[in-house]
Amino acid sequence: MTIDLLSTDAVSIRYHDGGELDLPRSPRPYLTASVGGIELTAVEPADHLHHLGVSVAIPDVNGVTFWGGRTFVRGAGSTMLPNHGQQVVRSRELGDGHLVERLAWTGPDGELLLDEQRSIAVRERGDGIELLWSTDLLAANGPVSFGSPQTNGRDDAFYGGIFWRAPFPTARVRCADGEGVDAAHGSSSPWLAVDGSGASLVATTRNSDMPWFVRAEGYVGFGPAVAVTGRREMAAGESLRLDLAVAILDRPSSDPAAIARRLGAHAVPARAADDVRA
Repeated sequence: MTIDLLSTDAVSIRYHDGGELDLPRSPRPYLTASVGGIELTAVEPADHLHHLGVSVAIPDVNGVTFWGGRTFVRGAGSTMLPNHGQQVVRSRELGDGHLVERLAWTGPDGELLLDEQRSIAVRERGDGIELLWSTDLLAANGPVSFGSPQTNGRDDAFYGGIFWRAPFPTARVRCADGEGVDAAHGSSSPWLAVDGSGASLVATTRNSDMPWFVRAEGYVGFGPAVAVTGRREMAAGESLRLDLAVAILDRPSSDPAAIARRLGAHAVPARAADDVRA
C-alpha cells in the first residue's frame, strides 16, 4: 500500500507500508520524496538493497536486525544471518498531510520486541517542504538492548535510528561544527545540511544524545544514531523517543541554523508510555 502525503504537479511525498519487501530487507514502512523532478530518496539502491528511503532502521535490537542485509559479528565481520525482523502496522490514522501509526516490531520467530507509535507530518512552505517524523518505541515485552555495528566491533559504523538514504552520488555536508563529513559525522550539532545536485536537505533533531551518522562518499545518508559508544538499554515498560525534522530546499541555505530552529519549533512533543500502549 502507498499513501500520498503530499502530491502536486511538482512534489511527491509518499509513504509505503513495505508489504512488498523480502525478509532480508527487514520489511518496514518507508517514505519517498521527490521535488521538481529531483529524487530525494533512494529505495533498494544497488549498493545497499536494504536501504529504503526514509525509515526507522536499527541494525541490532536484542540481536534482531531491523536494518536489513548482513549483521556485523565481532570476530567474523559482516555475516548474513537468519535474524531479520519486521515492522507490522497495527493501526493507522490519516489526515491532510499527516499520519499516525501503531506498529509492532517482531523478530523472525514472531516475538514482539517493541511497540511503536509513529507520527509523520508534511507541509509546504514558501521556501520548500517540511517533513516531521517522530517515533516512540516501547519495550512492551521485556528489556530491550539496541546496538550498532560499531558497538559490535566495526569502528565508525554507528548507524541506526531514523535514517534518510539520499540518491545523490556525493554531497556537500555542513553543520555547526564545520564543513565536511569529518566535522559532521559523530557531531551533536543542532543542525545538519546535506547539499546535493539540485536540492538541499536541512535536518535537526531533539535527540541531543544521539550524534549524527553521516555518509557522503560511496553513498549519501544521514540520521541521529541510537547506539554509538555503547549499547543503549531499555528496561521493560520504558520508552525511547526518536525524531527527525527535515526541510527540503531547491538550493543550499545561507542560514541552515535558522531553518533548523523553525523546524524544531514544530516538532511533535514526546508521548508518555501509556500513550504508546493505547
